[in-house]
Amino acid sequence: MSESSKAIPVSITEGQSNTKLRYMTDKYDFGDSKHNNGKNVVSHPFFGDYLVLSLSMRNATILVIRLRGLAAEAIKNIVLAGIGELLIVDPESVTEEDLGAGFLFRDDDVGKKRVDAARPHIEALNPLVKIRTYADDDVLSESQMDQLLSGVDLVCMTDSFRQEMIKVNEACRRKDIKFYAGGCYGLSGFIFCDLLVHHHIAPDRSVSAAPGAQPKMVKYTTSYAPLSEALNHSWKTFTKRQTKDFNPAPLFAIMALWEYKQRHPDVTIGSGLGQGQFSDSNTVDELELIANQLISTAQVNPAVLQTIPRATIEQLAQTAVYEFSPVCAVLGGLLAQDLLKALAGREPPYANMLVFDGSSGNGNVARLAM
Repeated sequence: MSESSKAIPVSITEGQSNTKLRYMTDKYDFGDSKHNNGKNVVSHPFFGDYLVLSLSMRNATILVIRLRGLAAEAIKNIVLAGIGELLIVDPESVTEEDLGAGFLFRDDDVGKKRVDAARPHIEALNPLVKIRTYADDDVLSESQMDQLLSGVDLVCMTDSFRQEMIKVNEACRRKDIKFYAGGCYGLSGFIFCDLLVHHHIAPDRSVSAAPGAQPKMVKYTTSYAPLSEALNHSWKTFTKRQTKDFNPAPLFAIMALWEYKQRHPDVTIGSGLGQGQFSDSNTVDELELIANQLISTAQVNPAVLQTIPRATIEQLAQTAVYEFSPVCAVLGGLLAQDLLKALAGREPPYANMLVFDGSSGNGNVARLAM
């Protein structure tokens, strides 16, 4: 470490009290003298924050449930970022459909367990990350769930349905573990997070910093809601403008899909959703009816959305059975970025439901039950 290194005090506001946090250094000496007048140093006022972020990631254990296209994209990013340990649970075998968006699989992997086929490719991304895989979903049973979650810092559940997500979310809450859920349904997708009581540090944007001065860092505390409460959120608390900005139609279409699956448990929709004549007129009619019932129950402002657009339901019914690589890539990147934010406590994570509409290329976030 260079002798010229010096610590920088940063004022962090927590409630009414001010606490001085002294970072380790603002300079790092790389050991040669090619630049900067003989001193090759990197100066950054928030070097200590990046050190904390790095340590948070490298010590983190993340559990990923279901290994399809979305999970593959998220895993790629978090493994390259350098987490400590990755646990993956998926009892399914690789199908030909998985080869589209599942870049961790190869043609000769068809028929193998997904976790077994993907593991060597994940390890090749970053050999420093410890990988554990489970090809039996018995570990998600009530009798084994607590043991699986022991030592886990964050759970990320992908491409699952409502009751499965709620069950795992409740188990995470009992163990005080952060929870993420995400899914891709053709051109649409979502990310939900329940970070319990989450603390993060970010610049105070309520006041303007003086020219050349570093912004004051403020500690924020946010209380999150479980998925079961978020899905029962009353939208009458949103103004017309807030509701319009969020564009709730894609969310209620996805929620209708979940409810349809709950009513018809034998129906399979794609590789984890189900294949077949899912887009027939009777199914579309039922999905439309369910969505409209959900919109009415949620008390969505009728001036913005009184009934679900038929085109939205038809598109979901036609594409939900497929995975599209671009949608998986966009949502997977957003999901991984937010996972790392939640672990590091730097900058605010999503609060708490993001819905992506691939037909328009828009993604919006709404605070549900928060």
